This record gives sequence, structure tokens and C-alpha cells, in this order.
Amino acid sequence: MNEIIFDNKSLLCRLILKAAQMGVLKKAIFSKPCDKNIKKTVLMPKEISGKVMLQAEIFHTDNKATHENTDISDAAKIAEYIEGYMQINLLTTAGDCEYKVSSSGKSVVIGGKKLEGELFAQKSFARVEIGGNNKTKKYILSGNEEFLKCLGVSDKNGRVYDKKQAKFRQINRFLELVRDVEKHLPKESIRICDLCCGKSYLSFAVYHYFSVIKGMQVKMTGMDLKPDVIEYCSDVARKVGFDGLEFICGDIRAYEPREHVDMVISLHACDIATDIVLRKATECQADVILSTPCCHHDLNKKLDCGALAFVGQHSMLRQKLCDAATDALRLKLLEAKGYDVSALELIDPEETPKNILLRGIRKKNFDTNGKAAKAAMDEYLTAYSYLTGGKSPEFT
Repeated sequence: MNEIIFDNKSLLCRLILKAAQMGVLKKAIFSKPCDKNIKKTVLMPKEISGKVMLQAEIFHTDNKATHENTDISDAAKIAEYIEGYMQINLLTTAGDCEYKVSSSGKSVVIGGKKLEGELFAQKSFARVEIGGNNKTKKYILSGNEEFLKCLGVSDKNGRVYDKKQAKFRQINRFLELVRDVEKHLPKESIRICDLCCGKSYLSFAVYHYFSVIKGMQVKMTGMDLKPDVIEYCSDVARKVGFDGLEFICGDIRAYEPREHVDMVISLHACDIATDIVLRKATECQADVILSTPCCHHDLNKKLDCGALAFVGQHSMLRQKLCDAATDALRLKLLEAKGYDVSALELIDPEETPKNILLRGIRKKNFDTNGKAAKAAMDEYLTAYSYLTGGKSPEFT
């Protein structure tokens, strides 16, 4: 039986390499992995630094993907890939075949001999167009926008500064998330608040998106406690002609907008400032809430749960627990206030650990005194009490 497996693996390896060398390999899909941390691997030809290579895109169970590049003559590496999977589908312009391994260890290459005959018969087949590995992501913003130049993200020619690349990606990712919720917002004019706005990268980006890209009438307010920041942002808004964008220095708890707020955004409001933002957003009955929390100190100081003491005794794990629990509590409270909620990834965690975005979409005709609201509030209060040893939450 071992000899059969060896023969079939060798056959498949030979077919993959031959197809790649002839330029007829579309891709090889490796599924049913032996490693449970992997979903699948897709092997495709790629042009890398002017040379055709085989690139393996490995999809992991944590929803991340990694890449490995292999020479098109490296039989040992291809054999290593084959060893780790129970099913492999090889697709070429000369034909396809399927490699399978049964639970008993017996293997078969369905269509393998036929494809081998085609590939080694020196026939002419359509060649696969091989793409490069340096794809340029299409962002909503180009970097040439005047507000990005004024904020120091890009230079006068529209080139994003190297040290601002992560911020540029973050801004564009946020706009993608804004685009995802457009269907829940007005079509012609919109009222937006950026609470705890800081230097207001998002205020300017979101205003630009709706005013310039979408052509809407926009009234937007950025609010923060720091007068120097507010003065700076107001000056930038004047310079770039964003007439509908105002900045106010003050405590958002005392802020009372004069009209309905369609959307509230917030980026990295520190600790309970995020909770204050969310409370104000729900008081305003904002249709959409997009908030990215920052540090989570409050629950860390109050955590008092015997069942979780084995986690709490390790400071790093305690903080991670409190981070996740705090944001989950916030979402549960938003549910009680009548919102459909989600926790989304804002940007790659390798760029910043502050990468979770809390999203709330207000339900229409939701009864905040009804059974669903009461059930969500009871869950919130019970969970908070459990985590803190019976303490009552500050935010309800």
C-alpha cells in the first residue's frame, strides 16, 4: 500500500511541476489538510521579481493567509505539500485530475494518467496568463486629497509619507466600513458627529467621502476636550473649504445637537470615553454608530470573579480578557438600546492592537421597553455583575 501512495504522490508532483514548466498550470487546490490549523492551500504560478515561481497561499483557521514561494523545479517542496493533504485538485489548460487519500491511507489520482499522457506528448496547449505578486490595492482615497496634505499624511505631490502609510490604510479601511452602512443612511443630506475626534483624520475623511465623492449635503461636528486640537482642526477645515465641518471644544456629555444625528463615529476614545460616546450616540438615536475603542482600564480595575481568577492572575491575559469582555458588554448594551451590533476588524492587528470596531445599526420601531430590550439589558447586567463581583455598571 505504501508503494501505491508513493507512486501516486510522485505522479501528482510530476504533473504539477510539468504543468508549471509548460505554462499551462491554472492552480492546484489542496484541501482536507492533516493540520487542523489550516483550511486549505492554493498553489498558483506567479511572476516574482521577473521570475516565474509557484506561490502557495495557505488559508488558516484564524482567517489569516500566509504565502510561500517555491521554484517550479522544486520537487521536494511540492511533495511536502502533497504529504499534508487528503485531497488535491489540479487544474490545467491541458486537462484536470484529482488526487484523493482514503481514511485507510489508500490513494488514487483520478484522471492522472490521461493528463500525464497529454502533458508529456509535447502537444501545444493554451498558456496561462501569469500575474505578478505586486498588486496595488485600490483605495477610496488616493493620497492626493488636499485635506491629507494639510494633515501631514501625504506630501504636496500626493505621495503618502512612509511613516503615515499605516494611518492612510486605517483611514481608507474606515471609509470602506462607512460604505458598507450607506444603505442605512440618508441619500441626499446627512448629519454626522465625530465624538472625541482628536486630530480628526476620520472627520475630514468621512466629510470628504459624503460631500465630495458622494455629492451630498453634509453637516458634521467634531468634538474634543483639547482646545489646541480643536483650533488646529478648525484651521484645516477652513483651508480645504469644508464649510459644513465644524469643531467644538467641550465635554460630549453636555453636547445637545439641535437636529437628528444620522451617524456617530469615534476613533480610539480612551477607556470609558468610548462608553460616553456610545451613550451619547444612543441618546441621539443615531442610525449608525461606528466606534473603535482604545485602552480598556475600567473593567481591569474592577474585575473580581473567582471563576476567572486563573486568568486574572496573569496581567497580560487579564488585560486581554478585560478588552474582549468590555467590548462585548458594550455591544450587549447597544442591543438593549435597539441596535443590531457587530465587532469588526478595522485594520491588521500587526499595525495596531487597537483594531476592533464596534458597529451598531439602529432597528426601526424597536421598543426599548419591550421583551427583547429587557432580555438584552438583563444579560448585560448579569454579565457585568458576574465579572465584577456584584458591582453595578456605570453605564446603563
